[in-house]
Amino acid sequence: MKVLVTGANGMLGQDLCPYLEDLGMMVIPTDCDTMDITDSKQTDEVISRVHPDLIIHCAAYTNVDKAEVDLESATKLNVLGAKNVAIAAEKISATMVYISTDYVFDGTKTTPYLPSDKPNPLNHYGLTKYQGELEVQKHCKKHYIARTSWLYGIHGNNFVETMLKLAKNDELNVVDDQKGCPTWTIELIQGILKLLNKPYGIYHVCGSGLTTWYGFANEIFKKEDLKVNLKPCTTEKFPRPAKRPHYSVMENDGITRNWEIALGDYLKLRKGI
Repeated sequence: MKVLVTGANGMLGQDLCPYLEDLGMMVIPTDCDTMDITDSKQTDEVISRVHPDLIIHCAAYTNVDKAEVDLESATKLNVLGAKNVAIAAEKISATMVYISTDYVFDGTKTTPYLPSDKPNPLNHYGLTKYQGELEVQKHCKKHYIARTSWLYGIHGNNFVETMLKLAKNDELNVVDDQKGCPTWTIELIQGILKLLNKPYGIYHVCGSGLTTWYGFANEIFKKEDLKVNLKPCTTEKFPRPAKRPHYSVMENDGITRNWEIALGDYLKLRKGI
């Protein structure tokens, strides 16, 4: 299988490309230098020339807080970019996987969100990702929308690495009133591959179970046997430009493992790198 990956230099892309290659797939990694997804002509030319069987669209504007002020860039990358890739994919009848987010939801539910639940984003990042979903559904028949959450991996800035860096602080306050599903990039990749055997549509590919950011941090330190003066706090204590949902837990239908087990495997792996 020939697979084109957008955003190949990102945290997910850097794990995804070698993983697919190890499975014997022919991988064509792209980034903004080789295929500017906001340029419809260039996107069409590259995808038509490469003619992949599968496109995994990882490229995105992911700075949630900055997206609140940099509206144009976030919209251009997340909405127009998704549209251009979807149109090009449809033109060659390729399958497209679009990576989306739990931030398409407003957090007013008290039970896990289902793929069929209606999105209602609280912030501009979530809005652009939802609008990107709509563009993919509109322009590419053979599509999978994979919503994930609280993503971490070895190749980028993320919560796990931040907590480990801050572990020596005298006191560490972490938000305890936002609930979600931590997801390791490798779990997301394995989940994406499982989708390819399922009907086209929307799926939630996130860690099984739920926790808060405080619970997530506590589990990191517990598994690393670190003694940290960790204190729970409210969202109000650390105001951010972008509003976050208090509950963005998603039902994944067993497609990925328990988040605590996956976290343990990640921590063991990073020690050997």
